[in-house]
Amino acid sequence: MTIQETFAERHPSSAQLHRRAVRAIPSGVNHDARFLQPFQVYIDRAQGVYKWDVDGNRLLDYVMGHGALLLGHSHHAVADAVAEQATKGTHYGANSPKELDWAERVVALVPSAEEVRFTMSGTEATLLAMRLARAFTGRRRILKFEGHFHGWHDYALIGDRPPFEQLPQGVPDSIRDGMVLTPVDLDAVRAALERDGDVAAIIVEPSGASWAAVPLPEGFLQGLRALADEFGVLLIFDEVVSGFRWSPGGVQELAGVLPDLTTLAKIVSGGLPGGAVAGRRDIMQLISFEDRQRKIIHQGTFNANPLSAAAGCACLEIVKNPAVQKKADDLASRLRAAMNEILTRLDVPGCVYGESSTIHILLGVDCPEAKQGDVRRPNQPDAVLKAGPAPKLAQHLEMGLLNHGVHVFRSGGFTSWVSEPDHIAFTLEAFEQTLRDMRAEALL
Repeated sequence: MTIQETFAERHPSSAQLHRRAVRAIPSGVNHDARFLQPFQVYIDRAQGVYKWDVDGNRLLDYVMGHGALLLGHSHHAVADAVAEQATKGTHYGANSPKELDWAERVVALVPSAEEVRFTMSGTEATLLAMRLARAFTGRRRILKFEGHFHGWHDYALIGDRPPFEQLPQGVPDSIRDGMVLTPVDLDAVRAALERDGDVAAIIVEPSGASWAAVPLPEGFLQGLRALADEFGVLLIFDEVVSGFRWSPGGVQELAGVLPDLTTLAKIVSGGLPGGAVAGRRDIMQLISFEDRQRKIIHQGTFNANPLSAAAGCACLEIVKNPAVQKKADDLASRLRAAMNEILTRLDVPGCVYGESSTIHILLGVDCPEAKQGDVRRPNQPDAVLKAGPAPKLAQHLEMGLLNHGVHVFRSGGFTSWVSEPDHIAFTLEAFEQTLRDMRAEALL
């Protein structure tokens, strides 16, 4: 049987749910990254590194809540905290002591954070950070980089993916007036700042575009900090993915570069909905009521809700220990190196690479670097790394791995604190068999 035929045979209940879903939900999904043809798997429950789909298949999970679950699924400390809070109330329409505890933990861990304001998502966090920057500087434009993802609001989507100059459907052309788009190049940034005196802030994924799918050049963050200081613009680190994953204090702790504002989500709320903007007190005070003439508007019915606060506090109490990140990082490094050994041995064009506890699988492109073992970045253009495998390859890779009991996040994923060496061994067997299956169909 083909990969797709095997997939359909193993997942009949998911197929049935998909047929229902497309009658109520566009394409049957509520997140673009979950789209898979001919249908998506539906999950019944999850624990630790595993998920069980509605057909009873056990899946070793590398999606990990789109990167939100550094502690794995349903970690007992987080689950207990949420269960306890649920009996006390899910929404007070007022402050709760737990949100103060949560805020103090963020301030203690994030090196640049003096104050914090909670949102309900990473998209909301970057939107708020941009508004803060414009209000603080009195300027109206934000500089962002080609390929860097900062959520799905209109300002963030310009230059998200190739062709970078083309606006996504539904984004008004007037957005160009509020944004400056440059390649990841310090000379290009300098030229843009010299040319345009109306730039309020530079926003960047400090991991590199799409959680290190396109890593930054060495010294780039230090160079950005110097340019921001020279031209009097703010520097925003979007650590929605990298925050608490690269280290307890994120990329900024490892790099020793402090932004003016940091956006957070995913791990910050322990896998529940939530996000945050943290940063310098003089900037964050623009949200306060101290100066009503300058105050920016920020609302949100579910900001700092008690359930997310409880989960966030429980999670941050654990991830403040750098041993958590080190274990996940070490296993990811081991997995990347071993997957590259398989690609080399099977003579399959491609490379597995990444940083911290991330994994990116690039197929169909000659990558001599795969012979080196663990790889930080293949020698490929940024646009190739951002695009990843061709859609047909990516689709069959995901389906093939699902057939062999592994679930990846499109063509990559995340290890977690609860990953173990035997999980790596299982993944390698599934990866090799999937490549053989793809080759049998002349896909590789």
